Amino acid sequence: LSGWTGGGGTWSGSPAAPVNPSVYAGGTPTNTVTSAGVDPITGASTTYNGSYAARINDRINNQSVSTISQSVSNYTDNNIFFAWNAVLESSHGLTDSDYFSLTLRDDTAGVDLVSRAYSSAGSIGAGTTGVTWTSFGSWFSSGWVVENIDVAALGAIGYDFTLTLLASVCPYSGHAGYVYIDGFGSAPPPPGNVPEPGSLALLGLGLAGLAGVRRRKQAKTA
Repeated sequence: LSGWTGGGGTWSGSPAAPVNPSVYAGGTPTNTVTSAGVDPITGASTTYNGSYAARINDRINNQSVSTISQSVSNYTDNNIFFAWNAVLESSHGLTDSDYFSLTLRDDTAGVDLVSRAYSSAGSIGAGTTGVTWTSFGSWFSSGWVVENIDVAALGAIGYDFTLTLLASVCPYSGHAGYVYIDGFGSAPPPPGNVPEPGSLALLGLGLAGLAGVRRRKQAKTA
């Protein structure tokens, strides 16, 4: 998880969801590098491509909240790609269920380019369309979703960006929620189990993320 910043903690009661990830900065995350395999709930691959992905939070019902984020400055590629797969256990209402949120923020312009938030009771807020959820008994999963942000079309080449994910158990320690992320960078993550050599930022090729892309760009211009 080199290049990523984790945070964590617990929550209880019924605060308005989603919980702000910044609240858990500096806390201990429950983030794990997972090998290629099968998710025990959904049967889906634990990686989108390659040998490894990251899992934020887990299936233990202990009121846990876990976050992960990565920032990059002066991003000079045309696109940002990443893939994610959320798994949520059916529980309560919008404000007190297990859930996950994901934000890709343009730090330079001060706007969110991608903003998703889901509880096991449904979508939270805006920007939550385009994902088909599938039930697995008492669980729901988004399946692997690939995000593609056309930085060039937005006129945002050279801007700074931050990707943040949060996954949470319900506040009563009864229902779990977690999310996988695989790939964060300029190369689209191709499906399958064989890494593509050009996919420099895939988690399965070193977990360097956008930080590695940025270093390569700086080296070329030095």
